[in-house]
Amino acid sequence: MKKDSKIYIAGHRGMVGSAIHRHLVGLGFANFIFRTSAELDLRDQRAVNEFFEIERPDYVFLAAAKVGGILANNNYRADFIYQNIMIEANVIHAAYATGVEKLLFLGSSCIYPKMAPQPMTEDCLLTGLLEHTNEPYAIAKIAGIKMCDAYRDQYGCNFISVMPTNLYGPNDNYDLQNAHVLPSLIRKFHEAKLNNEPAVTVWGTGSPRREFLHADDLAAACCYLMEHYNEAGLVNIGTGVDVTIAELAMEIKEVVGYEGAVVYDHTKPDGTPRKLMDVSKLSKLGWTYKIALREGLEKVYSAYGKVKSE
Repeated sequence: MKKDSKIYIAGHRGMVGSAIHRHLVGLGFANFIFRTSAELDLRDQRAVNEFFEIERPDYVFLAAAKVGGILANNNYRADFIYQNIMIEANVIHAAYATGVEKLLFLGSSCIYPKMAPQPMTEDCLLTGLLEHTNEPYAIAKIAGIKMCDAYRDQYGCNFISVMPTNLYGPNDNYDLQNAHVLPSLIRKFHEAKLNNEPAVTVWGTGSPRREFLHADDLAAACCYLMEHYNEAGLVNIGTGVDVTIAELAMEIKEVVGYEGAVVYDHTKPDGTPRKLMDVSKLSKLGWTYKIALREGLEKVYSAYGKVKSE
């Protein structure tokens, strides 16, 4: 990308999109196109086509999506498959139709089979059954990957796909009804500390293993791949290191400074037993993460605590 290249970040106000924007600004890029969801409904094909015809971006980061944790994914199954498929289909096709030079599509690690070998390599895709609770979302993201490859095959489009692991960082969602596990636990422990509650309840058994990547590291990886990766298929983005939910809870408890007990609600679902990315492909391409989990937790909690105390 040239410093004056016209860059469209779909989903620029979300955790991922805003991180990509911050990283690109830090690298000296300044020619951005933004539309909020109120200004441009990416589910509306006509509106998306008109936007691309008028603006004609050179590069596209497709970070817009309907996202949520286990509860939201399971309760709003139709919304998750419909809205994500519409967003992807409209943006990817419009990018082809208007001659976008390169597009990067962001998927999710939930695309991999529930019982995929660990750590998960890129060729695990479509080799087994998906986790039921987020199957509609996963299918939508798989469709996005396959669309990028299909447009590459048929039209020669330089559309690439990346699969980030579990993310956290600035502009994360802390709504207990829709948030992922890490921000949910930060909020639970923070509120328990403020209210002097004797215990914090964590869903499930605490035994599932999860990998966590700071959004700023993801942004750096996405920008690196936009410059250096031009192939079909997908690239995992993660740390290659995982922890149990129980270990995560203890780390957050310490960072927050909560002194009560931690109890586990075994009536709630655990989800996939383990989700760890094999990041050897990304490493061979020349990129590795920088922000360790404890450092990242301290950063996000510092920001979260300030907001909540204002």
